[in-house]
Amino acid sequence: MTTPLAARPAPFATARLDAVPLSVAHADEMAAVLADPALHAFTGGAPDGPDALRARYARQTAGSPDPGELWWNWVLRVRDEGRLAGYVQATVGTAAARAEIAWVLGTAFQGRGYAKEAATALVTHLRTTGAARTVVAHIHPDHTASAAVAGAAGLARTGEWEDGEERWRLAL
Repeated sequence: MTTPLAARPAPFATARLDAVPLSVAHADEMAAVLADPALHAFTGGAPDGPDALRARYARQTAGSPDPGELWWNWVLRVRDEGRLAGYVQATVGTAAARAEIAWVLGTAFQGRGYAKEAATALVTHLRTTGAARTVVAHIHPDHTASAAVAGAAGLARTGEWEDGEERWRLAL
């Protein structure tokens, strides 16, 4: 008999980062972290302000309306600086033991290896909690940095496409 997964994600850490479960209280600081329009170059859209992030974070922390799906979201705090740098997330399909993951680092924190560190730790966290047997990410074909992060986390290209992004997969 398997233990049911927690509706709220457990925190985890890396050598330099603390992955803290998302809360509405993170909206103001995250709005500043995510304010650069360049973060939307591959996904479209524009940065959200604090009010829009508060509303989104309220929805995300309330959880999925689908009882077979968990929304696990963490903000990433750079331990030495005490500042938020971005986020990681996993949408966990509990029946299929499949997690779709994503990561975003504010432009001021890019190029330091934080995304690789966080994504690798997220995959490890999903494995050790038993949340997933398969991990999937969707990567824009021109986003070489995100492809490098996916590869570092152990995911591999599948040649499968959805909405202009390639599906990367790792069987745990």
